Amino acid sequence: MGVQGLTTFVEGNRHFFQDVKFRDSRLVIDGCSLYFRLYFNHGLDQQHGGDYDAFASLLTQFLSALATCNIQPYVVLDGGIDPSDKKFPTLRQRLQSKIKEADSLSHGRNGSVLPILTRDVFIQVLIQRGVPLFQCPAEADREIACLAHQWNCPVLTNDSDFYIFDLPGGYLPFRFFQWANLNGKASQRYISVRRYTTNGLCRLFGGMNRELLPLCAVLTGNDYGTPKDAETLLGLLDTSALARGGGRGKGMPSRIEGILLWLSSFSNPAEALEEVSQLMQEEGRGGGSRGKRGQRGGLSSQLWAAMQEYHITPQSSLAHWFSGGKVLPGVQISGLPECLSPAAAQGLLAPLVVDVVVMHRVLLIPQVENSKLASSHFSARAIRQAMYGILLQRGEDVQAQDIRVQENFRGRGGRGRGGDQVRGGRGQSVTLPTQQGIGVAAGASTVQAQGSSAPIYVEEYDRLDLNLKKNQVEAHLLRNPLRLDTLGQAPVAVRLGVLHEVLGVKESALSSVPLHLKLVVAVTGFWLREAIPTPSQPLLQALVLGMVYGELSWNNQPGVTNPQLNWAAERNVWAGLDRLRVRPGERRGLDVGAAHSLSQWQACLWSALCLDQLLLLPMPEPHLSWLYSGTLVHGLLRYLKGGRPAESLLVGGYLSGQLYSCLLDAVKNCSSKSHHSSSAAGGRRRRGGGRGRRGRGGRGRGARGGGRVTEDINNRFAFLMSEEESDDDY
Repeated sequence: MGVQGLTTFVEGNRHFFQDVKFRDSRLVIDGCSLYFRLYFNHGLDQQHGGDYDAFASLLTQFLSALATCNIQPYVVLDGGIDPSDKKFPTLRQRLQSKIKEADSLSHGRNGSVLPILTRDVFIQVLIQRGVPLFQCPAEADREIACLAHQWNCPVLTNDSDFYIFDLPGGYLPFRFFQWANLNGKASQRYISVRRYTTNGLCRLFGGMNRELLPLCAVLTGNDYGTPKDAETLLGLLDTSALARGGGRGKGMPSRIEGILLWLSSFSNPAEALEEVSQLMQEEGRGGGSRGKRGQRGGLSSQLWAAMQEYHITPQSSLAHWFSGGKVLPGVQISGLPECLSPAAAQGLLAPLVVDVVVMHRVLLIPQVENSKLASSHFSARAIRQAMYGILLQRGEDVQAQDIRVQENFRGRGGRGRGGDQVRGGRGQSVTLPTQQGIGVAAGASTVQAQGSSAPIYVEEYDRLDLNLKKNQVEAHLLRNPLRLDTLGQAPVAVRLGVLHEVLGVKESALSSVPLHLKLVVAVTGFWLREAIPTPSQPLLQALVLGMVYGELSWNNQPGVTNPQLNWAAERNVWAGLDRLRVRPGERRGLDVGAAHSLSQWQACLWSALCLDQLLLLPMPEPHLSWLYSGTLVHGLLRYLKGGRPAESLLVGGYLSGQLYSCLLDAVKNCSSKSHHSSSAAGGRRRRGGGRGRRGRGGRGRGARGGGRVTEDINNRFAFLMSEEESDDDY
């Protein structure tokens, strides 16, 4: 969330903070805030699709700094869209802004767009490092606050809502968290931080009751919006005049300061809300229709309801989770089968899946691409359509009433009314009766409501030119559809077959590929068939060379040993590839065509990773940190477009050369029609401007295997896999 103008006001008053030498403590971390701040604050690449290796290295340094100071992190992540829909207008505005910023970056101008796989890399690194984490069903703020309150420890975030939450352990703004410059003796290292508590703010305003702070946030305006009559109320209060009369800060008084000054005259929220009712009644007598709204059941009740977003419960459900317990009912997602709930909580199920189940809505992440062409996500629509089919089909025991509810829900863009109202909020179970109203017509290729010929659609919000556009995307069934409620009982071979069918590959085409790269190769073959314009041969070679570079980098990590690897020879290959990176400050403009194609590849991988997760990982996830580095791939492409052969970069590196040939040949096999799964190929270009009839959307985490997929032990590239990656470890 975020309260408008509050950060500027609070951080402009230095005495609200206390300097602390932070060590030997628990720390609750807002995960989304952390990965955004780490990526943007350190100037990592955005224009070329992201440098995930650099981001993973930075995150590892951050976690190492915490460990050095004996700080135990607990990371909590946002999940899906808030089902109340209160924040949806804000989300749409931000998405529209990011579309414009991505276009600005594509033309060499300023902008901030987080590369699409950053969250997935973040979660993989946390899992690999053993950092406890939890992914909430929706917005995480209140769950974070409740956990920190129960544990009496601070919160690390960059969210101004935490200037409102009353936390005894305090709030540590990320900008004042000096983790990169540790101080103290070797055994007493600490991080210099500034800690905020509500005490200083309330003391400035005459010791005002801190329970009034949520009312200040609601009146000022946060991500959930402000009741429409609040502006009328603020006009009656004339907060600027109040601030001029008794302002406590320096310079021009702020609106927030005026509101706080007014609130400080009340002993509790009830008194303040009673005053609101009286003011609105008086306004109504003078201005007609507003009088009814000013009654206790009007603006006052709306304000009170909005204030509950800041209510802290005495017992946090996450404390139970982090102590080794199961997911409690209060943080489970209604509509998800039991086999997927633990994965969702662990961050191993994409928020996109939750959004489809709960809201029938998906917000697609903008990327740096050619805004004159179709969105990069268009190339992966078939994958998402198959995912929607699995998620939205149900059994035959449905009622026509539920079907009508579902159709009404979809027609209103997810907003409920009366009996079908969407219930729930952050940290609460979401109840949607509409989720039982979907069935599957025998032999149909689209998901249809029981007793109805109308197919089921999901709202996708995606780029069209430079605007955010809502598209109704049809859910498609596979040839042998899986039921969501029995997904956990389906054999690995069946789930793997679904993945192959959606990606249009045969297992034989992947037989020579290392286990942890099979999914990537299959996705790359899918991309070659689906991307428009068709990717060039040099671009494919640059992408595969980037994968080889990543494998060499991964094998060069401390603790990773491969006796078959002649590292002296391979190091020369690695260094030669690395020298070709696009360096910061280079004057050459971005190759927008290449950027667009690579964004299409990332969109396909993002969707396929989510499909893999939904199917409970029948294929191991790739090491995303080492899979793609945008500045490297663009630099390699520039080299290859100069007419030099890719093999010239692999001279002396026998094993890296073998891996390159293996991956390139496998990708071509996966993209050719002879190796193309007939079930996936049929009709893939019949709908949606070249998109298929089957697919799914998503994300990936953790570099884990999902089943007992057989690996050829004689595979000459098996040295590139770690022992932890064997299918027995899943």
